[in-house]
Amino acid sequence: MTKWETMEIVSASIRLLLFSLMVGLYMIKFVHKSNPHETVEFGSASEVAGLLSGSNEGDDSAPEPWIRPTTTPETSWWEYVSSYSLFFPYLWPAKSRRLQIVVVICFLLLIVQRVVNVLVPYQVGVVTDTLSWDNGEIQIPWIQIAVYIFYRWLQGSTGILDSIRSNLWISVSQYSYMELSTAAFEHVHSLGLDFHMNKKMGEVLSALTKGNSINTFLEQVTFQVLPMIFDMAIAVGYFLIAFDAYYALVVAIVTFCYVYVTVRIAQWRAEMRRQMVNASRQEDAVNAEWHSLYAQNLMNISQNTVFILGLLITCFIAAYQVSTGQRPVGQFVTLLTYMAQLQTPLTFFGTFFRYIQSAMINAERLLELFRQQPSVQDEPFAVPLENCNGSITFQDVSFSYNSKPALQNLSFHCKPATTTALVGESGGGKSTIFRLLFRFYNAGGRILVDGHDVQDITIASLRKHIGIVPQDTVLFNETLMYNLKYANQAATDEDVYNACKAACIHDKILAFPEGYETKVGDRGLRLSGGEKQRIAIAQTILKNPRIIMLDEATAALDSETEEHIQEALAALSRGRTMLIIAHRLSTIATADNILVLNEGQIVESGTHQELLAKNGKYTSMWNKQIKAQKAAD
Repeated sequence: MTKWETMEIVSASIRLLLFSLMVGLYMIKFVHKSNPHETVEFGSASEVAGLLSGSNEGDDSAPEPWIRPTTTPETSWWEYVSSYSLFFPYLWPAKSRRLQIVVVICFLLLIVQRVVNVLVPYQVGVVTDTLSWDNGEIQIPWIQIAVYIFYRWLQGSTGILDSIRSNLWISVSQYSYMELSTAAFEHVHSLGLDFHMNKKMGEVLSALTKGNSINTFLEQVTFQVLPMIFDMAIAVGYFLIAFDAYYALVVAIVTFCYVYVTVRIAQWRAEMRRQMVNASRQEDAVNAEWHSLYAQNLMNISQNTVFILGLLITCFIAAYQVSTGQRPVGQFVTLLTYMAQLQTPLTFFGTFFRYIQSAMINAERLLELFRQQPSVQDEPFAVPLENCNGSITFQDVSFSYNSKPALQNLSFHCKPATTTALVGESGGGKSTIFRLLFRFYNAGGRILVDGHDVQDITIASLRKHIGIVPQDTVLFNETLMYNLKYANQAATDEDVYNACKAACIHDKILAFPEGYETKVGDRGLRLSGGEKQRIAIAQTILKNPRIIMLDEATAALDSETEEHIQEALAALSRGRTMLIIAHRLSTIATADNILVLNEGQIVESGTHQELLAKNGKYTSMWNKQIKAQKAAD
């Protein structure tokens, strides 16, 4: 080349580089500023409900929590990627060196695929030139054809290279999905009671299933988008070197126009897609789907038109150069092959843009779920509570739900290995005491366990020493043995048998046809109320906590079943501190201390006999229950 030709090539290269930078800046800086993700404030939890209840009765002021998005968040791709970077630590196989090696191998295969994509059209041109060699002899390019077939065997989504890469990536994909799903599940468990009291179960479950959308997004970006961008850059460079700057310019312009049309129509279609996703939850997606499919077909037509115009121009240029003897016929065939091959990544870009937009919209709920911060967290200076004797002290504790007082300067003390009962009318603050002790909320005043302020103790270590027997026991749709060991996964079968004997349920379980391998049904529906209560007591015995909270554990049981439950509770309470919420006063007559609550304050306290002797509020409640029992009899 002469120096002028060299300068022309350098100048063209600089122009193409600047043009590529402009395209990149357009993709990054095309921003519509908004704030689509805001912190959601949750409504109050009703004290009337049980400790683990999900209802919110009596509180009409509570706002709708975690409302589904109904508008398109107008954010750039850069903002999108920045938001979704929250998931990236869960997607890299940091815990497996073997999978890290697999990832490296997959990327090496990806590079080899890019090289093969250049060699295939080149080899087509070689075969064509050999066949058109006019020297009076018949030339059959056996070797060249075999090399071309070998390249084709390696190339494409159905080629051997991509098949190997896909098989290797399966284990990485499954690892990422497992890590992301586990992290989401643990995050939901870490959220405060204010979230769970107002949540919609279907919305939370729907969000938890979106981990696969994030995984799809990662895989498409890694093995489809980045290779596509690399292929575009290689195409421009290849045409610049193997042909001339005109071909490279046409390819660059076609690429830009193709990407521009795709992005603009896809952004217009995003609102339709979001409406369709939201409407599908209400099983009313017919009209929304029609508009979405219409926009998709319009995008396909626009994309094809842009590419065909580019193909037309390059073919005209190549045909002219071949006819004037500037290029051999093989290069014209190479051009057609490469342009046809180039259409695949460009076409995929449109498909990718739709899929990736769909995956992002579907995964927004999971992103919002991860952004929810627990309302109660460990303080930076919190330390684990290694051992617990069971001493509980409330000192001037106050708490409100949405400015509605629930407890007012409440103070009491529970000695280790004693039973304290909480009685009173609904809304008096009984369940609130349980929630504050279990660190579902933070309160004013001090709550001490063995002399340690609960805010100075890690939440996990505190809850490890507390057991709960709720009014409504919920079990997994698994075997009895599975549900029992859920309380203590290190427990042996013998430990389970002993706990069930103490809970007066062992003989009953053995009477079942499958014994401890009996499936309990969804939420334990195959068991009676008394059987589920005793299973819950056995679980608590297996956990072996020092503090036990009973939330109306016998409220809905008949007299005979209640008698069996009381025997099990007597075994459970030995050597442990018990806090009992009870409306049926006969069940707590033997308690060491009874606290009568009214509007968040203790109005009376003492033993059963002491309270009867005071002839106060407790006596009034006792007499009402005696009259009601006689009337029922």
